[in-house]
Amino acid sequence: MTENASSVSANPVARQQRRNKMLLGLAGVTVVAAAIAGGYWWLHASNFVSTDNAYAAVEVAQVTPSVGGTVLQVLVKDTQAVRQGDVLVRIDPTDAKLSLAQAEAELARAVRRVKGYVANDGGLKAQIAARAADQKSAAAKLTAAQADMARATVDLQRRQALAQSGSVSGDELTHAQNAFAAAQSQLAAALAAQAQALANHEAAIGAKQVNATLIEGSTAEDNPEVLLALARRDQAQVDLDRTTVRAPVDGVVAKRSVQIGQRVQAGTPLMSVVPLQDMYVDANFKEVQLPKVRTGQSVQLHADLYGKDVTYTGTVVGFSGGSGAAFAAIPAQNATGNWIKVVQRLPVRIQLNAQELAEHPLRVGLSMTATVDTRSGPAVQ
Repeated sequence: MTENASSVSANPVARQQRRNKMLLGLAGVTVVAAAIAGGYWWLHASNFVSTDNAYAAVEVAQVTPSVGGTVLQVLVKDTQAVRQGDVLVRIDPTDAKLSLAQAEAELARAVRRVKGYVANDGGLKAQIAARAADQKSAAAKLTAAQADMARATVDLQRRQALAQSGSVSGDELTHAQNAFAAAQSQLAAALAAQAQALANHEAAIGAKQVNATLIEGSTAEDNPEVLLALARRDQAQVDLDRTTVRAPVDGVVAKRSVQIGQRVQAGTPLMSVVPLQDMYVDANFKEVQLPKVRTGQSVQLHADLYGKDVTYTGTVVGFSGGSGAAFAAIPAQNATGNWIKVVQRLPVRIQLNAQELAEHPLRVGLSMTATVDTRSGPAVQ
């Protein structure tokens, strides 16, 4: 054996053949490994896109007062869990109560005023009837005055004719002339009285028409004046209710900035409520990773908070309207001469499973790893 080994080692041709066999075997192993890796990538790995540039996010609810005032109570602290409708802050309601009392008084006055319109309508009807009677009376008096005038005219003409022949005395003629003047005055007065009666009748009709427009087609409950006063009363009641600031959603209190005794205005940020049950993930994929990603595809996610022990399942629900660079405060100026192409990232929104979130809660801004299965969901167009 030793002699055979020595002879082979001493033979250069045998050594070369042995080396070629080893290289050929290594090349075969390499080709097989590459084929396996290529097949794995082609059949499986190419159907998944992943990124660790992903973060938990949520639509934070801002808590702001709808009315201004002095803060009397602050009933929550940062990190405290609250339910929708829980009282967070109470504002001094004194001004709101006074406004409500004033609005209620104005409402009562409006109701009484409208009821007065209704009652006045009947009075105006009677007034129209009275003015119509006055007009008839004036017409009768005018007829009598016209008759007196005609009689006085005839008497005067007769006396004047007889006076020329001396058949009547001067006193009798003077008496006839005075009667004629009196009848003429009475006729003028009757004409004026008739005109006044007509004007009073028309004025009464106009007053009733004006009053009718105030109550036409409505009652004391649905009259526009009453409805306006009622709306102001309701607004005052709403303003009073708004002095109690409540949680808009379920969640955790964050960024509380309000203090007791602070004077706040409507719209002043008081705190935020983070609805942890509605968390989602914004995953920033490279643009070259997105050709086969579609809404509805399933996603597996891991949070750095829990590591690989906890896996979340999610669904792609949408894509941002632009890359992060497009919406940056200072956008990139790609038209410059020293431009360098940079692969952009597009935020993709992923909805998380509510039950998994309840079992393993997340917080805003936590780092996530997302892997999208492009075989799931809608087919690639």
